Order: sequence, then C-alpha cells, then structure tokens
Amino acid sequence: MSKPQYETYGQPPFAPYEPYGDGGAAVGHGGYQDTYRPAYEMTPGGYGAYGAGGDGGAAGAPGAEYGGYPESPVSPAIPENPEPERVEYAEAADGAAYTPADGAEGAGSGPLLPRQAGGPRSAGRAQARRAARRKRSGERPDGLRRLVPQALVVAFLAGGTSAFVANDKAVQLSVDGRSRTLHTFADDVGELLADEGVDVGTHDIVAPTADTVLASGDEIAVRYGRPVRLTLDGKSRQVWTTARTVDGALRQLGVRAEGAYLSASRGKRIAREGLDLDVRTERTVTVMADGRARTIRTNAATVHEAVEESGVTLRGSDTTSVAPDSFPRDGQTITVMRISGRKEVREEVIPYAVRKTEDASLLRGTEVVVQAGHEGARRVTYALRTVNGVKQKPRRIKSEVVREPQTRIVKVGTKAPPTSVPGADGLDWGALASCESGGRPTAVDPSGTYGGLYQFDTRTWQGLGGSGRPQDASATEQTHRAKKLYVQRGASPWPHCGKRL
Repeated sequence: MSKPQYETYGQPPFAPYEPYGDGGAAVGHGGYQDTYRPAYEMTPGGYGAYGAGGDGGAAGAPGAEYGGYPESPVSPAIPENPEPERVEYAEAADGAAYTPADGAEGAGSGPLLPRQAGGPRSAGRAQARRAARRKRSGERPDGLRRLVPQALVVAFLAGGTSAFVANDKAVQLSVDGRSRTLHTFADDVGELLADEGVDVGTHDIVAPTADTVLASGDEIAVRYGRPVRLTLDGKSRQVWTTARTVDGALRQLGVRAEGAYLSASRGKRIAREGLDLDVRTERTVTVMADGRARTIRTNAATVHEAVEESGVTLRGSDTTSVAPDSFPRDGQTITVMRISGRKEVREEVIPYAVRKTEDASLLRGTEVVVQAGHEGARRVTYALRTVNGVKQKPRRIKSEVVREPQTRIVKVGTKAPPTSVPGADGLDWGALASCESGGRPTAVDPSGTYGGLYQFDTRTWQGLGGSGRPQDASATEQTHRAKKLYVQRGASPWPHCGKRL
C-alpha cells in the first residue's frame, strides 16, 4: 500500500502512541493529543510529536504543549527555544532507517528513530520531514488511482453485506410443541414452512397465517390435527383436534369431563393417527322400585347398570320400563317392574267346515247331507303375568292340535220339480197346508216326529222319494210329495184337515 500523507510514528510495526512516556534510550513519545498530527507541523511555543533529544542519545522528554495544551506535570523542564530547530529527514532507499537529509547538521550522530533497527540519530528532523513530504506529494496521483477501484469494491461488498444482514431473520418455529430458533431469508410464513419441509393439512393450524410477512423475532406455531372417534353419552361422531393429549382435546371440544368416565387417561398422548375415546358424563337418574323413588348421580353405560347402582336388584323375570341395555339419559325416570307369572293350558274347539256340491238328480231346493261335520280340538298354552301386583292379559306362547275337525259335505239339487200330479192338481193344497202347519214349510210338531207344510214323518217322506227331512225341502217339493201321497192313500193321512182339500 502507498504511504499515507501523514505518517504516525510509533513502535514497530506502527504501534499507536502511548501516553506520555518516560525518558529512555529511544526518542520520547508524544501524548494522545498528537495522534495523526503531521510529523512536520510545529507551532510556536510548542513541540511536535517528539520531545527534544537529550545529550549523546539521552531519552527525549515528552512534548511540553500540543497546540496550546499545558505542560505535563511529569515532564522535565524544556529549555526555551522560541524558534525550534527544523531538521529534515529523508528515508533510506530500503526503508530501514530515517536519516537527516544530506548536508543537515549532526547527520549520523543521534540515536535511531523508532523504525530504525539501529544507527545515529539526526538532529535535523524538520528537514527530514520536508523531504518525506515532498516524496509523498509526488506519489499521490498513483496512490489515488490505486485507491479508487479498491474503494468501489469495498463499498459494493459493504452494501451487499448490509443487504444480506437485513434479509436474514431470526425466528422461532414451534412444530407440534417442539420449538427451535432458526435464521431464514423467507418472506412470509408459508415460504418458511416450505423451506423447512413442514406440510400443513386441512385440519392443521398455523399461527400466524401462511401469508403473514416475516420479521426478525417472530414466533410461528404449527399444530397438527388429529382424528378422534368420540362417543359422548352413547352418541358417536368423528371430530378433529390439535391438542396433543386427551385432557387438551376435551377442553378444546368443550366436553364437560368433571366426574365423567373416560376410556383413556387425561394425560394420554394422542398420536397423529388419532384414537377412540368414550366419554360418559355424570347424569341424574331416578329409579322407581317397590313403591320407592331413588335419585342418583351416575355415569353408567346402561339402564341396568344404573338400576344396580341405585341398590335395586332385578330377580327372575323382573325388567324395567325402558330397555335394560339402553343408555340412561339425564333426568330420566326408570321404573322397575316386578313380574310374577305362571303357565296355563286350555283346550279350544276347532269348528268344522261345510262343503256343498250340486246334484242334478235332486230337485231344485233340495239339499242332502252326505257327510256330517265334526268339530276338532286344540291345546293352547298361555302365560299369565302379574306386574307389580296387576294381572296382565294372557299371552299365548304355544298351541297344538289334538283332534282335526271333519268337514260337512252337502249335496244341493238342481233338478226342476214336476208341476202337477194327475188326479190331485185341482185340490186346495193351500187350505190343507194352512190347517196342518199354518202354511210354514219348516214347521215341526212338538214331538219332532212330523214336519213341513203337510206334517210328513220322515219315513213317509223318504218313501215318496224325498231325501233328508221334509221340513228341509222346498215348499214346491213338499206340495209335490203331498199330491203323490193323496193319489196313493187319499185324504186319510190328514184325518183332521183332509176335509179341506
């Protein structure tokens, strides 16, 4: 590097000035006030950077006054010298030692300057300073030309360093509770997370938001969402939480857990894949049993458990007013039903069926029973219950047929009856019927022997070609059979009413 225009003299290599030094073998140092003052500049009544030399190389005393500064109280007396001697020094070609300029008085007789390794000291310091100044003035243009590019490079590097430092931000990143401090050049939170490889899903939370501009000292928190299959008081649903423990999830979801049953401990950590959590809050339930009401606080899972917690025992067929395995609701009243019962077997009649068939050989209106019907029987078992002392309707629990019923079969005539019987058509059959039966075709005498319009007995009726009983036949058929009987026997079959024919 080129020499500065004003060179400061110090101990090699270029040591800074010390405070007022003591006299010694070397030249005395000036005080702090003369730092970077031109070596050649002297003011009247004062001393430059170096004090006056002693005899024969004695130590130089500290400068007495510097630009009007008072003399140091520890300085030795300085002889008056209103016009100080100015000695010019010139620098040796190898830069090893400073010597007085050619022709200067006392050249080579004084002690060496601080940069010298050794040699005589010159008393013409002013001359040496003027020579050094002239030399440096001649080198200044080349030195400036060398300094300008270097200064530009330094300025560019300084500006780049300033921009680098300004863009670097120290932030604190917390991911799922794990915090660390890092330096980043990201502009916003989203860019920082991308740089750090932190993936954020739909159910995750980032605070502040991803588009927030970053500044040094910011704190960013990422909390991952976790699925929880929550069964709360018997009702299941899937929820998401960013809490890392069961207790935190309950607080986040607003679930009242005081006195509640939890399928997992509050301190259990929730993994990223989630967990199943069953919560049963404490409820008030009233149990009615044996004429007494019992109100309890419970977190039972079923009605049966709640009844047992109330101190009521179910025996035999006892049950409750609601399903025993249902979930007990807050404020619900459960009635215990004491059931006693027995079985009873009853025999019941099975009625027979009637089947009729047409028969063309029989006169219309005539029905003949081919097969008589018989009733069947079945055995039925009933359960008879008494609930809390009240008899209930019998409940049929079993049935079996003891005897099958027999179907009744009847033939129905479809043949048209004859309209006349020669020798009897002109008689007053209506008057006879009125006298015998009051004109009723189904009339039967008190003894049950005679029946019909004309009071036939069954044997006579069937002998005339009738079937079954006369009172079961139509009026037309009965009249036809009566005419046939008259032709055979006259009016004798009707001894009291035959005269009305």
